[in-house]
Amino acid sequence: MGIVTTRSTAALLAIVLLAACVPDPANRIGEGPSPTPSTSPDPTPQGPTPTPSFSRPTPTPQPTFLLYTVARGDTLTRIAKKFQTTGESISYWNRAMYPSLNPDSGRYRPNDLKVGWVLQIIPKTVVDPENLPTFPPSPGSSASPGVSAAPSG
Repeated sequence: MGIVTTRSTAALLAIVLLAACVPDPANRIGEGPSPTPSTSPDPTPQGPTPTPSFSRPTPTPQPTFLLYTVARGDTLTRIAKKFQTTGESISYWNRAMYPSLNPDSGRYRPNDLKVGWVLQIIPKTVVDPENLPTFPPSPGSSASPGVSAAPSG
């Protein structure tokens, strides 16, 4: 009977040893109990404390106009296509200097360009007539106060 007991004891010991090697399902990675919160204060960085400083914001630059001299046979549409804009935009940009280009005027003559006129153009930009700042009329101009001239965007 001693042999049976020794074998039973050996088998039982083998089972216990194997069970000790198998991880507990509660201790699987990512499933264990949540870590206890640390009671120690957060460490502070070493070195001097930065002091805030004031700096003025950088102003947004105004658009840069390209100057175009009207040549024989030019129309606002052709000029606009050349600079990827619209004839109406060119009219708005130049209406203070050339009142016949004022789209808000009863004297608007977009196809009455004169050879030698120097037009201000912002390539690849289109004016939004609803969002224009106002400007005072230039000397000798018949433009009325409150008329807008600068492009948006």
